[in-house]
Amino acid sequence: MHNGKAKRFSGKMLAGQIALLLLFLGAVEYAVRAGIIGSLYLSEPTRVAGEIIALFTDGEIFRHLAVTLWEFAAGYTVAAVVGIGTGLFLVLVPRAESFFGPFLSALLAIPKVTIIPLLMLWLGIGLSHKIAIVFLFCFFTIAFNTITGVKQTAENHLKVARVFEASKFQTIVKVILPSAAPTIFAGLRVSAATGLVGALFGEMIASKDGLGNLLVKATSLYDTAKAFAIITVVTIVSVLIIALIDVLEKKVVLKWKSS
Repeated sequence: MHNGKAKRFSGKMLAGQIALLLLFLGAVEYAVRAGIIGSLYLSEPTRVAGEIIALFTDGEIFRHLAVTLWEFAAGYTVAAVVGIGTGLFLVLVPRAESFFGPFLSALLAIPKVTIIPLLMLWLGIGLSHKIAIVFLFCFFTIAFNTITGVKQTAENHLKVARVFEASKFQTIVKVILPSAAPTIFAGLRVSAATGLVGALFGEMIASKDGLGNLLVKATSLYDTAKAFAIITVVTIVSVLIIALIDVLEKKVVLKWKSS
């Protein structure tokens, strides 16, 4: 009974969300067509949909999408590995957080936008430049979430590990990481969205390829419909990446619980 009610409620919720979205898109369509909002500032959703179809039909977007995803994947992977490793190190090594914590906080406080021109000077405008930007946009969120998650490990669980004479490695893998997993994955989820923004931002500043470069070209030509089409594609990609992380989280946490 409860499952049936839950399914009906979910169905009604989804229907309401779709109805709200269609109502919003219809209002925008009317406002632009009626001249209430100029087409230079906003485009009709039907025209945006047409631009999305055109982007995929002529194949223009595939090369740019592949470049952006590669930049994001490389920078995000490095940030995840280094961020989780740094978080574990700072908490598990005595006095490490006290010594390195202020430096990490100081680096976090530096606006990322001010570093990007320096990255161009040091790394040029190639792939390494975009990977470095994605890393900067992701690393700190992952590291600080890892620190928070590890600190939340229940003392009773650690005592049980000591009673069973678990090694340091076993304690980390069997106790600390499973306990910290929800917080770590929350950081991975948030940084995935910001990392994709970082890749786009780098491409908008200096790049010959990528969705960011395509977006700059569209806005420079005042092609509002195409600009919104690219933004829509980026949004969908971002949602899919976050959904992928959610699936990975469920599999990882379920595996840890079963073990």
